[in-house]
Amino acid sequence: MINKIGEFMVWANDNGWDIAKKSGLQLNLDSSIIARYKEIPNEYLEFLSVVEKCVTPNETTWFICENEFNNSSDIEFKWNEYELLSLEAAMEDAVWKSEITAWWDNHLPIVMSVEGGYSFYAIDLTNGSIVCGYEPEFEEVDKVANNLEEFLGLMMSNSIEFQ
Repeated sequence: MINKIGEFMVWANDNGWDIAKKSGLQLNLDSSIIARYKEIPNEYLEFLSVVEKCVTPNETTWFICENEFNNSSDIEFKWNEYELLSLEAAMEDAVWKSEITAWWDNHLPIVMSVEGGYSFYAIDLTNGSIVCGYEPEFEEVDKVANNLEEFLGLMMSNSIEFQ
């Protein structure tokens, strides 16, 4: 997987993305992330330990990296912004809120976008696949790849487009 990440980083750089490699391989995710997502796939942990920042040229789509998860980036959106929007839409409906939280407990967002509306890619932690969701029903998703490695490959082949 490290080779695929390196290949992706070269591709992203060649395509004008703002991408930065971490200076070390140490990964220090906030304890709330570790507590909530106990089964983060190793391939994504590898990605987070290598990639510090990864933003499209027009700055409307970005990978959620360590700084975003730790709420220490300059991006205005929180890593779980779309979950928060869904919870806000549920207002006082406790059952709906519980369903939203349970859904996001099993879906770790990895890419956020504001290009043409709010959308995201997430890892379905029940099977490791990558899914895509859009506003207003963020929790209604489509599978786009079987795993992160395939997802990065689809991006590099322009089968998944980011602006």
